[in-house]
Amino acid sequence: LYDETIKQTSKSKKLIPELISNSGAVPGIKVDTGAKKLALSNNETITEGLDGLRERLKEYYDLGARFTKWRGVFKISIKRNLPTLESIKANAHALGRYSALVQEANMVPIVEPEVLMDGDHDIKTCFQVTKMVLEETFCQLSNSNVKLEGIILKPNMILNGADSGIKNETKQVSEMTLNCLKENVPKGVPGIAFLSGGQTEFEATKNLNEINKINDTNFLITFSYGRGLQASALKEFGKNQKNIENIQKAFNHRAKMNS
Repeated sequence: LYDETIKQTSKSKKLIPELISNSGAVPGIKVDTGAKKLALSNNETITEGLDGLRERLKEYYDLGARFTKWRGVFKISIKRNLPTLESIKANAHALGRYSALVQEANMVPIVEPEVLMDGDHDIKTCFQVTKMVLEETFCQLSNSNVKLEGIILKPNMILNGADSGIKNETKQVSEMTLNCLKENVPKGVPGIAFLSGGQTEFEATKNLNEINKINDTNFLITFSYGRGLQASALKEFGKNQKNIENIQKAFNHRAKMNS
């Protein structure tokens, strides 16, 4: 949920988190305030939202939230030599501080360091940059005394850049993604919940399926998709907002395909 939706009341007069809890699911909350331009940088970003976070977390916990999410964003550009070390360190440091505050508040932090698909780089470059980002992220989590057994990692898959003109092959994507996790994610981390970032909903599902087929680790590998779950449902919503049955059917189908 967002700050706005966690405080909203449903048609049944129940608060949204209560509605979720009653269904047997666990409510969570996005706590960052978005990626803003990193000062004096070459169009890189820093995710904000640490100011006043301790107080907000207490409020969200009292409203029923039991996990949180914070997204750090990293752009690849070979021409401009991005991401810079400064951008990686700044965003990883924020992820470490955020995670510590969340665990202090007795909630589970979802740690999302996203290397964007945008760009004309190849899959090997994506692997190298993701490796650097994960290394620094776990270094900062360790510096902040975060218990790795109590986090969920939300990473990107290893993919060719969207403007590279190179087709992503499912076998290569799954092997390189799993290898990147094995090399750079400590074994204490219990769960990996992939983001769908930039992929079509079908690609995101197909790649997730292939990664799980070859998963020889103890990581529980699952999905935390936005577009990868919602694209079909939003299409149906666009056709006819009143046809709730069709919208739910489209959403349920994507959820089932991913699970």
